[in-house]
Amino acid sequence: MSTQVTEQTETETEEQTEEQSPGERRREKKEQLQREREQEKSDLLDEAEETVELKIFRYDPEVPEKEEPRFDSFEVPFFEGMTVLDALIYARDTYDSSLTFRHSCRQAVCGSDALFINGKQRLGCKTQMVDLEWPIRIEPLPHQEVVKDLVVDMEHFYEQMHAVEPYFDPDELPDGEREEQRQTPENREKVKLSTRCIWCGACMSSCNVAAGDNQYLGPAAINKAYRFAMDEREGTDRKEDRLRIIEQEHGVWRCQTQFSCTEVCPKDIPLTEHIQELKREAVKSNLKFW
Repeated sequence: MSTQVTEQTETETEEQTEEQSPGERRREKKEQLQREREQEKSDLLDEAEETVELKIFRYDPEVPEKEEPRFDSFEVPFFEGMTVLDALIYARDTYDSSLTFRHSCRQAVCGSDALFINGKQRLGCKTQMVDLEWPIRIEPLPHQEVVKDLVVDMEHFYEQMHAVEPYFDPDELPDGEREEQRQTPENREKVKLSTRCIWCGACMSSCNVAAGDNQYLGPAAINKAYRFAMDEREGTDRKEDRLRIIEQEHGVWRCQTQFSCTEVCPKDIPLTEHIQELKREAVKSNLKFW
């Protein structure tokens, strides 16, 4: 008897599905996914011993009712080892799929998820929730145009990076196809830290000079110039040209040695020290003895 009822129910369901329009089937599937998502959210919150409140900056210039900047609050479960990026992904997937932010590698390599977290520039994927005061306030990087929510326009930052012409131009090329441009271990150590830059923009965002001078090259671009200018494989004339670029009005001399860029760099690059060393190199290159 039960088998007959089951078969009859399945037949009725199939007939109902066939009678539904494509739009109705999509709507039903969407509602089912929503119910499953709500259940997953409920299960995670039940399993978590603690929950954390996120206060997230929201802004969408393309939607009239969302074009006024505001903060939305989201309650997320807290688990050991959870990062701010993990929490953002949970909030987006669980509460609001329109929540917009950048992320990629989740290993502090791509630099795409630099954010202003509890008043400091940090990488979302590297910042542990347990190390922060709760509730956690998450904003886009300051001093940059906000595109939507936590996403900022990085175009100006990239332009400054390219302005220092970040590529080698040696005096001589190696002889033979298999020859290399050799670098001593000592010189490699000198420039090693400068090569760690992941173009996240945290340093530029923290810099008070950059906030007031839109033409200032900024710590990241000057560090990129340092990486090549201090490399012994760099051509002599090319190094002089590069020093001319970074010693211009909006170059190294605008740095006020506040160390804010060094403090927020997620790769621990001594940016301020590199800027000061380039200042010394610029002075030496202009000294003439007859």
